[in-house]
Amino acid sequence: MDKAAVVVGGRTLLAHALDAVRAAGRVVVVGPAKDVPGVLWAREEPPGGGPLAGLAAGLAHVRAPWVAVLAVDQPGVTASTVERLLAAGGPAVLVDGEGHRQWLAGVWRTAALRAALPTVPSGSSMRSVLGPLDPAGVPALPGEAHDVDTPADLR
Repeated sequence: MDKAAVVVGGRTLLAHALDAVRAAGRVVVVGPAKDVPGVLWAREEPPGGGPLAGLAAGLAHVRAPWVAVLAVDQPGVTASTVERLLAAGGPAVLVDGEGHRQWLAGVWRTAALRAALPTVPSGSSMRSVLGPLDPAGVPALPGEAHDVDTPADLR
């Protein structure tokens, strides 16, 4: 399933994610390139190598001291979500209603992320690499942490 192209609420999941970071100076999207103006595209190695490989590919293009890391499959994440994460004052991730940290909905110091990445990022878990950075947990508002992994999730 090409999650970026899935339509939720009349807009693609990619459009939802891009809206959440509309205030960013540079937007890097990791995945197969699409015709979307104003976006820098990167590809993880190997393609399909997982979230950490995607993070490494995207970070190669980040110049800012702070970076928002968002999954494309969480349409409830908005610009307000990113503002709340930034307001935490340090690295921060959303925490869902069950207390699970959402490693793909957070803000981080770019240098700290680069330093934490293993030499070969594919195959490692986000939690094992990012957990030691001790991000603050920001409680998710209803629907913010919901992700779309399957067609059933769309319903």
